[in-house]
Amino acid sequence: MNFGGVMETVVTSKEFSLEKAHEVLKDEVIAVIGYGIQGPGQACNLRDNGFNVIVGQRPGKTFDKAVADGWVPGKTLFSIEEAAEKGTILCMLLSDAGQIQVWPTIKQYLTKGKTLYYSHGFAINWSDRTGVVPPEDIDVIMVAPKGSGTSLRTMFCEGRGLNCSYAVYQDASGHAEEKTIAFGIGIGAGYMFKTTFEREATSDLTGERGSLMGAIQGLLLAQYEVLRENGHSPSEAFNETVEELTQSLGPLFGEKGMDWMYANCSTTAQRGALDWAPRFHDAIKPVMQQLYESVKTGVEAQISIDKNSQPDYREKLNEELKAMRESEMWQTGVTVRKLRPENN
Repeated sequence: MNFGGVMETVVTSKEFSLEKAHEVLKDEVIAVIGYGIQGPGQACNLRDNGFNVIVGQRPGKTFDKAVADGWVPGKTLFSIEEAAEKGTILCMLLSDAGQIQVWPTIKQYLTKGKTLYYSHGFAINWSDRTGVVPPEDIDVIMVAPKGSGTSLRTMFCEGRGLNCSYAVYQDASGHAEEKTIAFGIGIGAGYMFKTTFEREATSDLTGERGSLMGAIQGLLLAQYEVLRENGHSPSEAFNETVEELTQSLGPLFGEKGMDWMYANCSTTAQRGALDWAPRFHDAIKPVMQQLYESVKTGVEAQISIDKNSQPDYREKLNEELKAMRESEMWQTGVTVRKLRPENN
């Protein structure tokens, strides 16, 4: 398929049907290891699509959530070790830190002919840092949804599919790519585009730290602060910075592109946007280049490994999120969201 003049390999359910996916995976026992972020969406979608799925999860709140979602202890819900032993496709959907922690346990169950599945290339791509080196006689594959597990499930229930990338790292069976595509159809992918573990891992970490999360928070906060420092009220600053972006303009360029969104704004807005976009590009690109280099060389991966392995990491994370949540900008957001027409 042509993407802006560049040809890419793309697969949809039109070329690869759900029936074909069933045929490819008919003898497989899919063991979803981890029921946190991606686990619920992928496991439930596979189950609803008629595949043989079991879940492996440690006891605790997440285990109880799996039970609430209909997974039955001793029948379709097991300990991580039991699920890994029973499964023929082991889906590593724990956090990156969790995957590193359980790898010595999981590895012993990866006997010849099994498949190791990921939804993120982190553990494999930076194996020199994670210690995750799979046996040579198994398939190692990936389908990476371009969104959260919650979005994957919500869109599936609405009859839509979330776009995904897919990759084969190791093809011991000679059928790894077909298996990968079948799995993507099974979890309810929209369209799937081909990548590698290395490209997925680097683009994913860059996106999270860049335009998807890190950069967008930094940009929004900077504009909000400048408006507040110049006498604008919290409500005005938030509406001009966040609310109009998420509620009005975002849906426009999400539907038909940035040019279409520009065309549906005032001529004054168009002129200013066209004039200032290059300035922001020139200011931000060096930072993005630094970010990409930090990701590609493994620096960002090591920071994540080191931080996530600290015993008090969760507490420190919650403190940082609490500080963001209680900031004036996002507390203003709480009030603004309550005032939306659908909430009144």
